[in-house]
Amino acid sequence: MLLQDALDKYPLEIKLRDGTPVVVRPLNRRDDVRLQKFFLVIPEEERLFVKQPITDRTLFRHWCRQPDFERNLPLLMLHGRKIIGEATLHQRGGGWKRHIGLITLLTHPEYRGRDVSKVLVTELIYLARQCGLRQLEAEVNGERKIALQVLAQLGFGELLRMPDYVMDMTAVTHDYVLMGRTLKQDEEYAGLGG
Repeated sequence: MLLQDALDKYPLEIKLRDGTPVVVRPLNRRDDVRLQKFFLVIPEEERLFVKQPITDRTLFRHWCRQPDFERNLPLLMLHGRKIIGEATLHQRGGGWKRHIGLITLLTHPEYRGRDVSKVLVTELIYLARQCGLRQLEAEVNGERKIALQVLAQLGFGELLRMPDYVMDMTAVTHDYVLMGRTLKQDEEYAGLGG
């Protein structure tokens, strides 16, 4: 299945565990301002793996106006017009790790404990399968206990833990945890992915 066909299921309207109505959909061209607002409310220690400066508005404009869903596929969860969760499937175009996707995820602090991350990661698992990926990884700092629990509930296991390996912008070190999950493939999609 082509990625575009898989994306036809969005926008997806659902209710969170507490009954909050939300919409899950891919990033679109008009999301730059609200996406930056979302990133700015995420605690700094949880943004360790965001490699670009989130105070730069042009970065968000670029992400939204020139998306490359074959390489980076961000899914957003919105409550009304407010972004409350973001998870991205990162793919490699070739090379020895072309069959492995990388997931990053963040949840708005006011919406934690409502299955935001669980829903988004479940959707990314679906999309990764449609893209022909065979493995998924997630990089998380060791303090993100809820993220680690959600990933474990969704079949991810700890592949690697390195104490005090990553450093935040204030020079505080954190554990680096690499989680991984094997994807079962439908034969139809097994040859895709690069």
